[in-house]
Amino acid sequence: MLRSDALDYDLPPHLIAAYPCPQRDASRMMVLDRSGRILAHRYARDLPEYLRPGDAMILNDSRVIPARFTARRLDTGGRIEGLYLAPRTDPREADALLRPGSRVRLATPYVIESPSGDLEDSRLTVLGREKDHWLVRLDGPPSWSEALGRAGHAPLPPYILSRRREAGDASLDTPEDRARYQTVYAGPEGAVAAPTAGLHFTEDLLAECRRRGVDLGFLTLHVGAGTFKPVETEFVEQHPIHEEWFTVSAATLELLRRTRNRGGRLIAVGTTSVRALESLPDPPPDQTRTAATRLLITPGLRFRRVDGLLTNFHLPRSSLMALVAAVIGVEPLLAAYREAIAREYRFYSYGDCMLILP
Repeated sequence: MLRSDALDYDLPPHLIAAYPCPQRDASRMMVLDRSGRILAHRYARDLPEYLRPGDAMILNDSRVIPARFTARRLDTGGRIEGLYLAPRTDPREADALLRPGSRVRLATPYVIESPSGDLEDSRLTVLGREKDHWLVRLDGPPSWSEALGRAGHAPLPPYILSRRREAGDASLDTPEDRARYQTVYAGPEGAVAAPTAGLHFTEDLLAECRRRGVDLGFLTLHVGAGTFKPVETEFVEQHPIHEEWFTVSAATLELLRRTRNRGGRLIAVGTTSVRALESLPDPPPDQTRTAATRLLITPGLRFRRVDGLLTNFHLPRSSLMALVAAVIGVEPLLAAYREAIAREYRFYSYGDCMLILP
């Protein structure tokens, strides 16, 4: 078993990327093999040079919703900040994170705020608390989708907002965030966190991969807030991993079979793609597959489908870091992170990436 403190490392705060790279494909890219040996320091735009004709890349096309919102109490004017997580059986009810918790009052009417003024027809009531989230109800003509579309903000992770506040920027997002905290190939909406490895791609970069004979396949896994939850148990394998739903189309399933039959390599873009692919049954189905997964990937797992991985640099003691350690080993991963820190790579959602080749 893997001790969770084995995934600790010290990151200088200034290496947390608070803003996106000016150009998506100008992010830096560390290139490694599956043994953890560092092969090169390049840029995301150089990715096609490491792919071969007959390879396939699988990308998560989940679209991020403007899930972050603020709400104001009608009686006192006190404000809380919320993150919409998921709908309940009653479409007016939803799970949400609310902060600060000390200001939250049950059965008290709030109104959702927007940059252009309050949504007076969007009354919010907090119904109760359930473990680490709240149950909220939206009353009024707009649905949750409509209200968030009018008043929601890009759901930037807390570490980005904290870094910005330290620099005097108290805004929840910017117009640039609404464009850049989203992949260029985003499809079905539902994520409250971006599949960040895909943020490095431009339309031109995707086209260059195709030009070199690399097939692109897409799946959908809506990333939830649980992806950022630290491992708090003594051993990573004891971590109560969050559940996520994914869909892999019949076309992508056929691509998996075709790639394997012709001897091509399967490169997953992002840990969410790995989790979905490795959650498929054996043999993979012929028809579109939609299912829930609670798969926790840790060192020792035998990968059945994924040969290589493009991924960002992750939070310490996270299930995402454990997944990457399962690909190249714990010590090689920590050595790569030390090298990235020494060379001042940018970390986390808006940060740089690593390409792990078969």
